[in-house]
Amino acid sequence: MSAAGAGRARFLRAGGRCCLLAVLLAGAAAAGGCASLVASAASGFASNLSSAILDQDDPELVREATPAYLLLLDSFARDSRDPAMLGAAAQLYAAYGTLFVSDPQRAAALTRDARDYGRRALCAAAAAACDIDALVFDEYTATLDRLGPGAADALYSYCVGSLAYIQAHSDDFGALADLPKVERALERLADFASGERLGDVYKYLGILNSLRPPALGGRPERGRDFFERALAINGDRDLSIRVEYARGYARLVYDRELHDRLLNEVLAADVEQPGFTLFNSLAREQARRLLAEADEYF
Repeated sequence: MSAAGAGRARFLRAGGRCCLLAVLLAGAAAAGGCASLVASAASGFASNLSSAILDQDDPELVREATPAYLLLLDSFARDSRDPAMLGAAAQLYAAYGTLFVSDPQRAAALTRDARDYGRRALCAAAAAACDIDALVFDEYTATLDRLGPGAADALYSYCVGSLAYIQAHSDDFGALADLPKVERALERLADFASGERLGDVYKYLGILNSLRPPALGGRPERGRDFFERALAINGDRDLSIRVEYARGYARLVYDRELHDRLLNEVLAADVEQPGFTLFNSLAREQARRLLAEADEYF
């Protein structure tokens, strides 16, 4: 692998209730004779499921329970044209495939599904973007520029699914070559995203700009600026920003003081935050590990 490719690859390194819900939905459809009732209930279920998982403080429970829900989402999303449903599937597959699966082949397959659901979500939200990944970079950029705020959620799901796929396929030069496209999509999303979603976008841009040192074409100071923007928006709620800031930027520029400060702030923080509890619990585990390894790294 080239030096640039190696730099990019750094980034990259309850079922019973489901059955009951399916029966209830089928019964409601039969009684009402209305397929839209099922579609509406399924979309609401996907949204509520995502929220319940993000608010869970027991990562092992999520690890064990999620596969059954992935299968249920597959059944709902198989023929769906609902961007919200497809986006929820993209994000859940991305999270599970990157955070909870250690087997490379399984992670590769799960994140492929995440990428595909993200593409379908974007296509459902904006027909002009249906074949966006097949476009050369200039055409890809022009298509992104035609997207508006109404496609923001779907574009976010597309970015998350694509990044998860690239992370799990870090030995595939074809996958790595798509990083500039995903970065451009995040930059476009930053034009109209707001609130916590904008904080997430800045976090991902911070990671992507901290992959390589300046000598290899990296832009770590730009990455630092994005991390600081993310902290200004979500810093007290999303502890993963500080972990990625320490792992990406502080280690890249060998700033031990910043590294340890960020990680100790994670350990001192309250992990229970609406919408972030799961990722905060994982961030605390990662912070402990990174601090334990710090003497060897620096």
